[in-house]
Amino acid sequence: MFNVQLMIDNQYRDASDGRVFNRADPISKGEATRAAAASLADARAAVSAAAAAFPAWSKTGPGERRRYLLKAAEIMEARTPEFIARMAAETGATPGWAGFNAALAANMLREAGAMTTQISGEIIPSDVPGSFAMGVRQPVGVVLAIAPWNAPVILGVRSIAMPLACGNTVVLKASELCPATHQLIADVLKEAGLPAGVVSFITNAPDDAPEIVNELIAHPAVRRVNFTGSTRVGRIVAETAARHLKPALLELGGKAPFLVLDDADLDAAVDAAAFGAFMNQGQICMSTERLIVDEKVADEFVARLAAKARSLKAGDPRAEGTVLGSVVNMEAVKRINELVEDARSKGARVVAGGDARETVMQATVVDNVTSSMRIYSEESFGPVVSVIRVSGIDEAVRVANDSEYGLSSAVFGRDISRAMEVAGRIESGICHINGPTVHDEAQMPFGGVKASGYGRFGGKAAIAEFTELRWITIQNGPRHYPF
Repeated sequence: MFNVQLMIDNQYRDASDGRVFNRADPISKGEATRAAAASLADARAAVSAAAAAFPAWSKTGPGERRRYLLKAAEIMEARTPEFIARMAAETGATPGWAGFNAALAANMLREAGAMTTQISGEIIPSDVPGSFAMGVRQPVGVVLAIAPWNAPVILGVRSIAMPLACGNTVVLKASELCPATHQLIADVLKEAGLPAGVVSFITNAPDDAPEIVNELIAHPAVRRVNFTGSTRVGRIVAETAARHLKPALLELGGKAPFLVLDDADLDAAVDAAAFGAFMNQGQICMSTERLIVDEKVADEFVARLAAKARSLKAGDPRAEGTVLGSVVNMEAVKRINELVEDARSKGARVVAGGDARETVMQATVVDNVTSSMRIYSEESFGPVVSVIRVSGIDEAVRVANDSEYGLSSAVFGRDISRAMEVAGRIESGICHINGPTVHDEAQMPFGGVKASGYGRFGGKAAIAEFTELRWITIQNGPRHYPF
């Protein structure tokens, strides 16, 4: 069992009132983690420590900030086995997924380190004689980072790396489902030598989340909020931030469409669809949820995908040969079963997988899905994918856009010019041609449209999110005034 404390001013401490909460292992159902349940006073203390550290940290040079981030990347890679153990215990993740999390997160730290010298402004021509005008980007202050459980290392690091690179200090609020995994991120940064207060870390009991988040957002020192998670909670975060006139960067839910055109390479499409639908048990915001397949190739594509899905072994992530690990909890299993059963009752055909009784779920493919079924529009966030058969490109695009979400998407077709034209018509922040919907790189502008959120993580795009653009002038000569 992992014991998790708060980290404020680089000091680990219990909650001020001594309360704790527990996280169960989704497979064994035993106690995986016992974590401090922060009080409102603890939340305020975390922000105050970050605010006190901001003046000095914001003045550090880009080379110094880079050195800290590169050191943290080295430590993160060295501690990969610890991340694997914690993710398995708290989220049921396989070693492959957890190891990939640590590797990509380390690259995100390196990319953020490279960005410290890319925070540039511009000289702007002025109509006032003798006026030298500049647009200057400066750090904003304390950034509140709220990270999810599904890709906990990647998304936890993403929430803090670029804010730190830009000269801000950060409060990292852990997910209630993986507090030990998120604590290890804070521990890596502390080991890298970041000054006290630059990163504060807090955990809270699930029932306390609304009050804690409200308290953190409302604190005058918090100047930016970034949140990755469900659209339902994202709306609440956005509304709360708006009441306090604080910008928020939101990366929310998805219902990623994967279009298989009539000239697609079916072997390549099947491999990408299976990876996109079932990696991490489909618990990724970019997961392929809707396979929109031209009817000319649908029978062959579905047959090949069903065979592929049946070959994927689901089980305890700690067991040899396991490809798919555990779904996060039984509530998720119940929701997924309901979606599959609703589709089946309305005429869909389950060609692989099916109902689950425990959190280990087999890869499931549901064919002949129509708009009358809940699974057509509701995010499943599990190892299940829908096949929607269409006639031609126009119908494929219409179905792809028939969703409140717009995060990731994919188009498969040998005619690249045609596939590019189709990609341009899809309403999503991300589109991959002849590649899976699940794809992330540290330097890319990552984010969605519609109910998938707004703003962009990654590389230069994130600089605009975590800095303030200021207009500064120098008057170099006499200026005429009307009086």
